[in-house]
Amino acid sequence: MASSAPARKHSPGEFSLTRSHSYWLGRFVAMACPCDVLIEPTTEALARKIVATVAGCAWRIEQKFSRYRDDSVIHAINTSNGKAITVDDETANLLDFAARLTQLSEGRFDVTSGVLRRAWTFDGSDHVPSQSQIDSLLGIVGWDKVEWSRPQLRLQPGMELDFGGIGKEYAVDAAVEIAQQIAPGLSCVVNLGGDVAVRNPRSDGSAWRVGVETVHTAGAATGIVSLHHGALATSGDTRRYVLRDGHRYSHILNARTGWPVRDAPRSVTVAAQTCTQAGALTTLAMLQGAAARQLLEHSAVRYWVQ
Repeated sequence: MASSAPARKHSPGEFSLTRSHSYWLGRFVAMACPCDVLIEPTTEALARKIVATVAGCAWRIEQKFSRYRDDSVIHAINTSNGKAITVDDETANLLDFAARLTQLSEGRFDVTSGVLRRAWTFDGSDHVPSQSQIDSLLGIVGWDKVEWSRPQLRLQPGMELDFGGIGKEYAVDAAVEIAQQIAPGLSCVVNLGGDVAVRNPRSDGSAWRVGVETVHTAGAATGIVSLHHGALATSGDTRRYVLRDGHRYSHILNARTGWPVRDAPRSVTVAAQTCTQAGALTTLAMLQGAAARQLLEHSAVRYWVQ
């Protein structure tokens, strides 16, 4: 998933729930990220059920698709050693979506590019890999090397999949949808590590206020977005980067070259109908480098570039 630390196993019910004057606040950790659920005033029992279900949804998706776990679908795929694997519908849908993003980005986005982490470690250090280190990995990067005919998937030996670029946004949409099923019409916000979705407007007509994080100070907001319905997703290098001789290397890699995208914004935030849509646009924009704004303007969405 979209994290730089191994996922940990969670025990059922591992979340907190507190009440403010205008909403319930549930908190838990998933995908190595702090996560929140804000719920309109309702009974404590219903609020607790919603938070437990949202957290359970996030943990299920984390367990299923994390490359850090030996019981995940991704682990089974990545250790298949060239053998064909039959995948379930949920996995197949994500593979189809990933293939579409690869096409739209002209190969700059690629779910097989996770192996480049063997060369790059975006921990704020000054370590930049050599071209030879990157070249040694590019031979096992490329969706064009994958045999995918739903539901059959075959990777060449040594290749791996990593859903880190799409998994968290997918989890947000799945979680907010399941919350809607539990309490139709009740307004709540699902926030998984800064990716946010809202399905229903608040009963009094007011909006939820969501901060757009500034690139200058982690956790600080550069602006506030009012959300009645829809989603926000952000892509940027506030926390994950390499700094060498005054040059900042973003963790967003061009899969065709194995190098960070040149002249990309520090951060892109997009508002869209779903978190998956918003996340796709932030990724596609960042991969355009200096042309990020141009892509977003043509997409006719609200966006914030820093």
